[in-house]
Amino acid sequence: MASQRSGNKPSPEALISIIGPGMTVVGDCETEGSLRIEGNIAGSIRAGKAVVVGENAWVKGDISTQDAVLSGKVTGTIVAESRLEVKASSQIEGDVHARRLQLEEGAVLNGTVNMGGASKGTGTEISRGETPRS
Repeated sequence: MASQRSGNKPSPEALISIIGPGMTVVGDCETEGSLRIEGNIAGSIRAGKAVVVGENAWVKGDISTQDAVLSGKVTGTIVAESRLEVKASSQIEGDVHARRLQLEEGAVLNGTVNMGGASKGTGTEISRGETPRS
């Protein structure tokens, strides 16, 4: 058994957990650091720092984090306290709550978008093929 020096212990923010390609997790995932998903998760995710969903990955459950970068499929509510980046390859079915949102051309987002904070409130309904208008 390896011993760890208390001075060399990484901070929770520096921790990155990875769900690799071909791996499926059934159940909720929680970390104080970041979570990178290249496989599949059927359950809710809470990450203190960030969540990255790869292009070939899918999540069926809610996501709650500070920052998120989504390239794959997500079915569920997404709460990003700071920033949400939705890549062109992404498909989202569910509501989004984010302080800041970057949506690339080609991304699919079907749900209500709430901006200006992650609190739940009145949002804009966006459906497939629609472009949000101000």
